[in-house]
Amino acid sequence: MAARTKARKRALDILFEADQKGSNVLDVLDARLKDSGREMPLPPYAEQIVRGVVQWWVELNSIIQDASPEWQLTRMPAVDRALLRIGAWEILCNDEVDLAVAIDEAVSLAGDLSTDDSPSFVNGVLGAIGRDAPALTHRED
Repeated sequence: MAARTKARKRALDILFEADQKGSNVLDVLDARLKDSGREMPLPPYAEQIVRGVVQWWVELNSIIQDASPEWQLTRMPAVDRALLRIGAWEILCNDEVDLAVAIDEAVSLAGDLSTDDSPSFVNGVLGAIGRDAPALTHRED
């Protein structure tokens, strides 16, 4: 598994855990950074993804919702929500990742970790975001 693929999976784990526990994402991230336990240390790109998603949380959720008018975020499987946030962040905020790579990686993880319908759903939503959503510019927080 490629380094960025592993990092995406680890970022997904953090976003999913925070969602399931109702915890603050940055608190979960900080806990993973401090104590990785038996896991390998968190890859820097995983931390970059999580911090980027948190920085643009409101905007990403709005863009995802606009690209998926038939499904409210709260009705989506938690894995799909996390993957869509990661994919949308990579598409809109990370110039180092090609659109096709961001979509393919999210679709692949959806196929491995979510429902049978998730890969096509994630593909459709991220495709719409890549086609229609404006890039998000960096801001200082």
